[in-house]
Amino acid sequence: MTKSPKFWLLSTLLLAFVLTIPIWVLASFVFQFGNDNWQHLLDTLLPEYIINSLVLMFGVAFGTLLLGVPAAWLISHYQFTGSRWLHWALLLPLAMPAYISAYTYTGLLEFEGPVQSALREVFGFGVSQWFPEVRSLGGAVLLFSLVLYPYVYLLSRSAFGSSSQKALEVSRTLGAGPVKSFFQVALPMARPAIIAGVTLALMETLADFGAVQHFGVDTFTTGIYRTWSGLDDTNTAMQLSLVLLSFVGILILVERWSRQQQRYYVGDVKTDASDYVQLTGKKNVFAFAVCFLPILLGFLVPSGQLLYWSLTTAETNLNSDFFELTWNSFSLALITAVATVAVAVFLAYAKRMSNLSRVKQFVQVAHLGYAVPGTVLAIAIIIPLAWFDKTVDDFFYENYEISTGLILSGTLFALVFAYMVRFLSVALQSVESGLARIKPSMDDSARTLGASSWTIMGRIHLPLMHTSLITALILVFVEVLKELPTTLILRPFNFDTLSIKAYEMAADERLADAGLPALLIVLTSLIPVIILSKLMDKRSG
Repeated sequence: MTKSPKFWLLSTLLLAFVLTIPIWVLASFVFQFGNDNWQHLLDTLLPEYIINSLVLMFGVAFGTLLLGVPAAWLISHYQFTGSRWLHWALLLPLAMPAYISAYTYTGLLEFEGPVQSALREVFGFGVSQWFPEVRSLGGAVLLFSLVLYPYVYLLSRSAFGSSSQKALEVSRTLGAGPVKSFFQVALPMARPAIIAGVTLALMETLADFGAVQHFGVDTFTTGIYRTWSGLDDTNTAMQLSLVLLSFVGILILVERWSRQQQRYYVGDVKTDASDYVQLTGKKNVFAFAVCFLPILLGFLVPSGQLLYWSLTTAETNLNSDFFELTWNSFSLALITAVATVAVAVFLAYAKRMSNLSRVKQFVQVAHLGYAVPGTVLAIAIIIPLAWFDKTVDDFFYENYEISTGLILSGTLFALVFAYMVRFLSVALQSVESGLARIKPSMDDSARTLGASSWTIMGRIHLPLMHTSLITALILVFVEVLKELPTTLILRPFNFDTLSIKAYEMAADERLADAGLPALLIVLTSLIPVIILSKLMDKRSG
């Protein structure tokens, strides 16, 4: 049965509307006047939120550039000790959520931690007077730089490796040295990709809740959560969310502009072993240190601390409660991944089957939720669901004296819907990539044999797309497993996950007890990093 263009138009319109309900809710607060709490925030805390957010953004931008760009340049053009494994190991910090890294460095560097304890043994108790405070704005900048630099590294390496090789050869033949060629040729050509990587890192920084909350750094996300949970003031929380989204909107515009600029120079240039310069001596050591240091501080050190905590607390924490947490987390992530990928397949298929530009626009609109931070998204979802529950409950109580209680809010439905809104873009990109590799001529051949659209999808497209579908499932699964603020706000009563357990233990200053659930999250998060590494090897090969 071949569906009409009207079917694809109406179905994508409906999905786009449902999946952007949180955005409509946010938009409804644009013209609402602020109350006393909002005026109080304007006079006291809002300037601090803005200043802290700006300092974080500038600091993280500088830190990710400092760590990501030199490593990408060295990996792209030089051979040195360990370069064969460093090129994928530099992605490992992607598996380390910022809030988990914050817990480990707090445990390592605080007053009672092993680092300060060892220094006190040598230098006496005066160490605490000059030792930097890890729970600070500076500590947050360093932490985010260590876990988010792979965004800059990944895009910079792609730009350096695929586009600038021939231009560099021309530059060298004209007498320019390596440093001059880098700053005057390679860096300007890679600038759009570098800016895109930085903006992605900054969007993650603005969306973070767990790390800044643990470090005691007041930003928009902590302010939104406190206003909503502490003051019970939804209106002011939404006003703060709109200010935060204006920052995110600017970053999205910069990122889109950068990608458009990138089109002008990206080519299909392949490199072979002869294109790499062999480094020896001090240069070899320097290159290894530049690439290994971010891996050491961004992944190996926090992972080692998590492993130590897990081993020392396993006897008491590895019990039935832990397995229940694992079951809750994995089952929730699996349900969400299957549902999200199913919606992504439908949208991608609608885009392929319909020639209407409106369908393509509705599909683009449907995955706008990725830009909304988890804290904002959760509150924007709970507002309409709570209104629906109250309306139904009032109706049944007034007419039948029956209380229906919570139907949608405070249930797994709310959580799964929120995850789907936030991570649909991740699934859709992978599904569309797989679908694009199937030639339309195969569809035409199947139709001439009498196959319907659903038959073509079930017997041709889905089997050929199985790698993309599995990748999409894994990506969404891991993102759900790591997500903290959305789960914290929307989870049903007495329903805990690994991320919630780690958060609660860290909030109670029981950092060692946070080790086991945090380590399981990190180990699971390694799966998409391994997939990404293999894809990079495949492309470079």
